Formats: sequence, structure tokens, C-alpha cells
Amino acid sequence: MSDVAESGKKTAKKESLLLLGLLLAGIFILPGAIYLIGRAMFGEYGGTGFSAFYGQLHSELRSGDYSVWFLVLSPYLVWQILRLTVRIFRRAGNPQ
Repeated sequence: MSDVAESGKKTAKKESLLLLGLLLAGIFILPGAIYLIGRAMFGEYGGTGFSAFYGQLHSELRSGDYSVWFLVLSPYLVWQILRLTVRIFRRAGNPQ
């Protein structure tokens, strides 16, 4: 196998793990943070607490609600935007 193919597989594996990790963070950690901040700012959630909030979120996720998918994918999207921004600033600082 060539070095290019090996490098490509390594990069694909790394990016897949990054996507999976940040997707899991978007599914499990982000809703908890949103719930806690919302409760501190606006008061108790209208349902029976966090379990109702989390259940509603996952119900909408399974039904394909685009706003919920955007929310869940937002950690990965933010990471990619930051990577792109750093790459652009590095190129602007080192014109070839």
C-alpha cells in the first residue's frame, strides 16, 4: 500500500473518530448544558424536568427535525469552522 493511501486512511479514521466524539457530545453533553442554563435563566422546564426535555429532544431528533440535528451537530460544525479559520489566517500570514 502506498504512503498516500495509508495517510488517507489514517486521516479518514481520525476524522471519523472526531465526528463520532463530537456527535456524542452533541447528543449527551450539550442537552444537559442547555437544560441547566435554560433553567437558570428562564425557570423550570414545562415538562417533568430534564427527562422530559431530553425525551422531547430525542423524539424530534429521530423524527428528522433539522433544527435539532443542527443543534446536535453544532460541536462538530464549530470545530470545523475553527479549523478553517486557523488555516485561512495561517495562509494569510505566510503568502507563497
